[in-house]
Amino acid sequence: MGNPELVKIFGILLPMVEGLAFFTFLSIAVWLGYRKRERDAFYKAETLRRITETSGEGAKAAIELLREDERLKRIKSREGLKVGAVVNLGIGIGLMIFLWRLVPQQGVYLCGLIPALIGVALLVYVRFLASPIE
Repeated sequence: MGNPELVKIFGILLPMVEGLAFFTFLSIAVWLGYRKRERDAFYKAETLRRITETSGEGAKAAIELLREDERLKRIKSREGLKVGAVVNLGIGIGLMIFLWRLVPQQGVYLCGLIPALIGVALLVYVRFLASPIE
């Protein structure tokens, strides 16, 4: 079909090139993400500086902007915890059902309680223990 030595060389080179391409893409994606965050922080700082320099009310507006930004970050974090809790709860329940059907005579299905109880703990934290958002 072809030269066996050429096939052997391509069999070695192809995975190497694929790995190199993957890690190159990964490093560029991470670098671009850091650049975006740095640029966002710069523009935010510049906006706050201009607001504070324009008028006497600028300092109050800048402080309100910072408070609102912090509040939105806390809301986003809390929503992320809720999603993680529901996912863990679903995984635990699904694992319990799967293991119960797979090994019905033994209590192996109780292993599904681990992720399910982690999900319950996260929900309890978000609902009752976390500091309130103003």
